Amino acid sequence: MQADWHGAEPLPSCVEHEMIRPIDGLPDNVIGFEAVGEVRAGDYITILDPAVDAALENHDKIRLLYVLGDDFDGYSGGAMWEDTKVGVSHLSKWEKIAIVTDHKAYQDGKKAFGWMIPGEVKVFAVADLTSAEAWAAQ
Repeated sequence: MQADWHGAEPLPSCVEHEMIRPIDGLPDNVIGFEAVGEVRAGDYITILDPAVDAALENHDKIRLLYVLGDDFDGYSGGAMWEDTKVGVSHLSKWEKIAIVTDHKAYQDGKKAFGWMIPGEVKVFAVADLTSAEAWAAQ
């Protein structure tokens, strides 16, 4: 790296990495995502929100497969707010949500708050990903 005019090393270019990755190969009536690293608000804005809107153009209700595997580290505060906004803005549109995780906090969260989420919500272990996909598509 070449030093800038005041002798400091230039900062490396900041590349925003998407921490919510679409899952391909799902049935037409299911959208799926895998969260990795720390999910940030921008991941919702650029990935999840447009996918939900696109799904609603073709279907009356949303079926979601959401994988929080070993590479998932959590949510930033902004991401938690975006998650709430997505859920509330489409409140009557959630038909099924399959959460695939071995993270105990998210399994316990479903038990504590699952009644607040419209539609059916079911938590699956990561080893049961295939079952989660099948359940979400039924």
